[in-house]
Amino acid sequence: MVMKPMKTPFAVLSLAVSSMAFAPTLPGRQFSTSSSTRLQFFEGLDKAFEDSGPLGKGITVGKVQVALAVSGTERTSRDSIFAILEKQARNNGDIGSSYDDDYDEGYGDSHLSKFCHEICLALVRKSDNWMAACSDSEWFKEQDMAKAESVYNLWADREACKFEKEYVPPEGSASAEGNPTVAVVSLIVEIQGDETNFERAGFSIADTKSVLTSLASDCRVEGGDCLNAFEVFWTPSEPKEVLTERDTIVDFPELITL
Repeated sequence: MVMKPMKTPFAVLSLAVSSMAFAPTLPGRQFSTSSSTRLQFFEGLDKAFEDSGPLGKGITVGKVQVALAVSGTERTSRDSIFAILEKQARNNGDIGSSYDDDYDEGYGDSHLSKFCHEICLALVRKSDNWMAACSDSEWFKEQDMAKAESVYNLWADREACKFEKEYVPPEGSASAEGNPTVAVVSLIVEIQGDETNFERAGFSIADTKSVLTSLASDCRVEGGDCLNAFEVFWTPSEPKEVLTERDTIVDFPELITL
């Protein structure tokens, strides 16, 4: 079954406490913004008067997207990217509802930061299967926190609006046979400071790894206190759904072929 705009569910887990194209736009096809599972400032003067924190100055909203090939055999494996994302979603779906509940016994790394860390590492471990990637970011002064939150929500909503519904398969729903597919995983982040690397994902395997490992490391600084919000989307989410390379070109034109 081929993923089509307006009809495909996506998976998403939302928690809180630009680039070249993947391929040329296909003739006669219009990008649809419905149905699954970011501006640059002149920073010199703005940053000169900002106080510096553990990860630098201000607040950064970032987006990282990775497309990867998933074989039919791997799709039914417990180690597939789908199995990892679904497990994280089930285990972490209720975290982030309050600041105190986001920590084990009130101290240590936050659940939110651990979740972000695990997803980034899972993607890095699948680098042999990467097909395309991209990243984007926007920096804000600390006093513009509300603007940063607004942009974070806007970017997350843009991803959600590409699809009709949110769906995480229940545990044990994996089919015995899997169809090969392209998977697209989108990470939306709001993190304190300006030192987290969101540059050049998709330009090379090394650049893409650098972006994901930078985020994996920085999200746990100060026990995760520097990570303001994190959201992950992935598609397809239904076990028998298939996303083709053609679908990826239409729905995620910002992806850069690796």
